[in-house]
Amino acid sequence: MHSPKRILIVDDEESIQKVVKLSLKIEASWEGITASSGKEGIRQAESCQPDAILLDVMMPNMDGIATFAALEKNPKTRAIPVILLTAKTQASEKRLFQEIGVAGVITKPFEPLSLASKISQLLNWI
Repeated sequence: MHSPKRILIVDDEESIQKVVKLSLKIEASWEGITASSGKEGIRQAESCQPDAILLDVMMPNMDGIATFAALEKNPKTRAIPVILLTAKTQASEKRLFQEIGVAGVITKPFEPLSLASKISQLLNWI
């Protein structure tokens, strides 16, 4: 594997944050940075400049789609690839996610020990 990546995990469920962070560390020695809301995620993305963002779609107040739109508009975060984490798997929703320009979609529940490989594939890091 290449140099360790820094991944921002934006999810309102602390249990998901912990599983993702641990999975990335065990599988690839990547650093996980966590945020519990869209607004916090945007702040973290600006200050930490992660290699990628894993973004939950269903969150209170500012959902993943609104958060992604704000990240795209912001010159400081526009270039950071975003992968959506979602339980929404209908074809119409997947099409919408692709149309808005996210780098990829990972469906929950995901396989924790192959999460870093899946991210690497989606972002062509392999």
